[in-house]
Amino acid sequence: MAAAAAPAAAAAAPAASSEAPAATATAEPEAGHEDHREVRVLQSLRGKICEAKNLLPYLGPNKMRDCFCTINLDQEEVYRTQVVEKSLSPFFSEEFYFEIPRAFQYLSFYVYDKNVLQRDLRIGKVAIKKEDLCNHSGKETWFSLQPVDSNSEVQGKVHLELKLNELITENGTVCQQLVVHIKACHGLPLINGQSCDPYATVSLVGPSRNDQKKTKVKKKTSNPQFNEIFYFEVTRSSSYTRKSQFQVEEEDIEKLEIRIDLWNNGNLVQDIFLGELKVPVNVLRSDSSHQAWYLLQPRDNGNKSSKTDDLGSLRLNICYTEDYVLPSEYYGPLKTLLLKSPDVQPISASAAYIFGEICRDKNDAVLPLVRLLLHHDKLVPFATAVAELDLKDTQDANTIFRGNSLATRCLDEMMKIVGGHYLKVTLKPIIDEICESSKSCEIDPIKLKEGDNVENNKDAPTIRTLTLISKTIQTLGSWGSLSKSKSSFKETFMCEFFKMFQEEGYIIAVKKFLDEISSTETKESSGTSEPVHLKEGEMHKRAQGRTRIGKKNFKKRWFCLTSRELTYHKQPVKNILAVEKLEESSFNKKNMFQVIHTEKPLYVQANNCVEANEWIDVLCRVSRCNQNRLSSYHPSAYINGSWLCCQETSENAVGCKPCTAGVPADIQIDIDEDRETERIYSLFTLSLLKLQKMEEACGTIAVYQGPQKEPDDYSNFVIEDSVTTFKTIQQIKSIIEKLDEPHEKYRKKRSSSAKYGSKENPIGKTS
Repeated sequence: MAAAAAPAAAAAAPAASSEAPAATATAEPEAGHEDHREVRVLQSLRGKICEAKNLLPYLGPNKMRDCFCTINLDQEEVYRTQVVEKSLSPFFSEEFYFEIPRAFQYLSFYVYDKNVLQRDLRIGKVAIKKEDLCNHSGKETWFSLQPVDSNSEVQGKVHLELKLNELITENGTVCQQLVVHIKACHGLPLINGQSCDPYATVSLVGPSRNDQKKTKVKKKTSNPQFNEIFYFEVTRSSSYTRKSQFQVEEEDIEKLEIRIDLWNNGNLVQDIFLGELKVPVNVLRSDSSHQAWYLLQPRDNGNKSSKTDDLGSLRLNICYTEDYVLPSEYYGPLKTLLLKSPDVQPISASAAYIFGEICRDKNDAVLPLVRLLLHHDKLVPFATAVAELDLKDTQDANTIFRGNSLATRCLDEMMKIVGGHYLKVTLKPIIDEICESSKSCEIDPIKLKEGDNVENNKDAPTIRTLTLISKTIQTLGSWGSLSKSKSSFKETFMCEFFKMFQEEGYIIAVKKFLDEISSTETKESSGTSEPVHLKEGEMHKRAQGRTRIGKKNFKKRWFCLTSRELTYHKQPVKNILAVEKLEESSFNKKNMFQVIHTEKPLYVQANNCVEANEWIDVLCRVSRCNQNRLSSYHPSAYINGSWLCCQETSENAVGCKPCTAGVPADIQIDIDEDRETERIYSLFTLSLLKLQKMEEACGTIAVYQGPQKEPDDYSNFVIEDSVTTFKTIQQIKSIIEKLDEPHEKYRKKRSSSAKYGSKENPIGKTS
């Protein structure tokens, strides 16, 4: 079978090599070749906050709540939904997607009750360990809300060293001295959006003792460097006899422990608990010294038993991915095989089509495939081929492209990618106006609130308004085949509403619009194009001048980036020389970055790590092709006459650190082809069992050509040419096996280098 399919594969090979020279020009590194470039570990999260139900009502007469939901990486908020007013079962229906730029332990979803005069009330939370996210991937799940206890809301780690010294006292007796060196902490949470003022208490705890000491307070930092040493005497009974120079008696060592408590100094208000750790002194039983990083833990009473059923529940769809992206040359064979898919006959025997067939979650499969094919101008011929296959198998004209087929999913994802700018230009001003307005436009009598009137609402809360607008646009798009009877509408209340649009002028305008956007003719360009709106949001900027007392402060400003300029102060994009992260130590503030241009650098603080990463990414993309871009930069600020990073005194000194690598220059379509190929590889590995079944199906069809007597697993596959499909599957399996080797090598290297107790793999981390 494989031999029979070989000529077809050979015939397709030249076309693939000419279309995708970049993919075929590089091959896998030779065996034994040591690749010193770093493997990129990229994390992303996408999903949907669907709805909550049965939330705890108010005790008063007005039992309703104004609810919103947040997404938190540990204790850092990175996403917030709109507020749903007056409901105990709020329907959020908000999709999210973002890159995760740092390590984290827990992904948490908090449900809040909005309070205008006081602090927003946290009703409950859903906290999922990073290691457990894979158990919920790609499926909607109801989660019970858990109580929010400040004693259990912890994050960060502590670097600790313990030593045991033997001392001879003045009266000649021997005792042991315990030395506790608290070196540093890393990743402590923000307090009210700002870095905390941490300090630590260090206690030696036993059955009859509790000796406590305290570090100094470190101001405005989430990564404090304490570097303080504390001494505790370990007393001995008169019967003590020396067994070895550094050995504590077993009956004592089992009863003593070192306890570290981290606190945020509240000054005039109560101190806030940040976490604790307990280390038994018996870790020194076999060695006189012990040094390690520890994860902070919640208090013992941080998880009291509670009737969590009373708090309500939250429905979520979560998909977390962590990709280990290898250097480009490793992906050459897989990219080549995928990119020649549009030229394979029949299309159902191509690698791209097989990939879409075998993946359990079709949405996971389509996005990286569409992005990769789009990047190499292969998407249109591939989508055309799979659409023709859909048309060939369609039995009813009314169901064309209505199913969840590979063709419809490819077109859907392509329009999301390439149509984003068009939608922003055409709809953003109107959508902004709707979101800022509190007017109701509900016309469904069942959903009307008390006091509302259908006639008044035809004049003009937000999510429902947008839903009705989308229904209207969809129906207008089908106007040519729409009759005027109520039976033509899925919802009868829409029939009365559409009487407003039955004028001939509206119908002609809609038909003209549909004809224009579906036409293949290219209109002449006016010569001037609107700038592409890329990103906007509120951030803090450092003043570039000085105040009267000589200090520079941070002020909140609204930033907007287009393909032409960065405002708040209309900085031309062409003047940007580099965009890089700024070390926290510069101003003791997290999530900072710098926009380096021809004047002084602009120092900006984003609201969270995700937002900072998105701004850096989009600014890098829009300025990547600028002239005179820097090759090096200063990772810290110039303060008090010198650069904090390298201590150079000249403000014009050349940077001391190389600038980070560039990103794709396409402003509207940011595609990292290596990452997309890595995602495809990962999904292939998860679907190997189904790929094996498809291979067996090809063999069965090739051997037995008679009618199938009963449905089986093979009937779910589209196999038009069993020989060609079999050949493609063989190629896929071979490529995946070869890619497994560098991945396994990297995993082993990573696990061996991350020693238990190191900063990368702290004690207390579960796997």
